[in-house]
Amino acid sequence: MNAGHRSGCPINLTLEMLGDRWSLIVIRDVMFGNRRHYRELLTQSEEKIASNILADRLKRLVQTGLLSRRDDPSHKQKAIYSLTEPSIQLVPLLAHMGAWGRRYTPVSRPLSIRAQLLEEGGPPLWEAFMEELRALHLGTPAPARSVLAELQAAYLAVMAQEEGTAA
Repeated sequence: MNAGHRSGCPINLTLEMLGDRWSLIVIRDVMFGNRRHYRELLTQSEEKIASNILADRLKRLVQTGLLSRRDDPSHKQKAIYSLTEPSIQLVPLLAHMGAWGRRYTPVSRPLSIRAQLLEEGGPPLWEAFMEELRALHLGTPAPARSVLAELQAAYLAVMAQEEGTAA
């Protein structure tokens, strides 16, 4: 076993790498919200992450190789964060977490529609989504299908429906 780890158990090591709930929330926001800058991640977070926690998690996620960071050519003081292949490989795990959450927690319809579509689409949809994420974050050729656009369209449709019901 490596020094600094509680055990060599793969579940333990995964949890040590992901850190805490904020790490997965940041990955979720980059993955599903295509939020690539610090300010977007800070101001558009549903959970209202604190700036110091966000800065710490971004630094940690870059150090562990789950995100990469590069300077934004359009602005000297901005950085662009991208998913790496290991974080793209978290799509099935996040899909399973979303499905579990839909079953056993009091989710909101708008915030759970993406999880529903990922669950219903299963591994073929996850693969298509990972292919699109590779294009967006790693520079591979763009696929014809945009799962991200499909997920966003479903979210916006549910939001519009909810607003119509509330009116």
